[in-house]
Amino acid sequence: SATSSTPLRFPRLLASVIMAITRDSRHKRRNTGGRRNVHKKKRKYETGRQAAMTKLITTQGQQRRVSEVRTRGGNKKFRALRLDTGNYSWGTENCSKAARILDVVYNASNNELVRTKTLVKSAIVVIDATPFRQWYENHYKVTIGQKGQTTPTLLPLSGADAETVQKRRDTEMELDSKLNEQIAMGRLMACISSRPGQAGRADGYILEGKELDFYSKKLAHKKGKKSA
Repeated sequence: SATSSTPLRFPRLLASVIMAITRDSRHKRRNTGGRRNVHKKKRKYETGRQAAMTKLITTQGQQRRVSEVRTRGGNKKFRALRLDTGNYSWGTENCSKAARILDVVYNASNNELVRTKTLVKSAIVVIDATPFRQWYENHYKVTIGQKGQTTPTLLPLSGADAETVQKRRDTEMELDSKLNEQIAMGRLMACISSRPGQAGRADGYILEGKELDFYSKKLAHKKGKKSA
């Protein structure tokens, strides 16, 4: 027929559309480098989907967008397409707060994900420090995050909970100077520990200690390269 004899205008494009995304490992080489013989074809249960590539909301008017995906067995996944908030935990203080994500600053796998402000698991982001500063000041009855301040400024205690707060100060209060500097700037570095493309959330934890030192050095090195 005329239609069957007509050559395809975009054969490569058509091939890419027809080919499905699969999550099998039969096409991979062995650990030793040898080739594997493929003994069966692709299976429906091995199919994958396109990456969510969750974007950070940076302009006013954009709404948080999460789509529901039906998966195998009638289960559900929540594909976050646009997010700007998440729940972040402060490990040493055993405290979690909802905070606004301000920026994506580092990604170990791909710098392109930083440029496009893509939210993925293990991405290093900067979040708003206000909820954590307010909680800390209320919990210990101190002021933190002031310019030039190295240690929290104690406020006079009064009322029924004075003894409880004093006990907290004596046993629990220990604020890292680097965290205090970040709080003074109103921004805290955090790591995303959830999977936005699977769970529909960008939750994580605040960086502290050696992990904070590690990523601070990475960012300083990156800035040094740009200036050079």
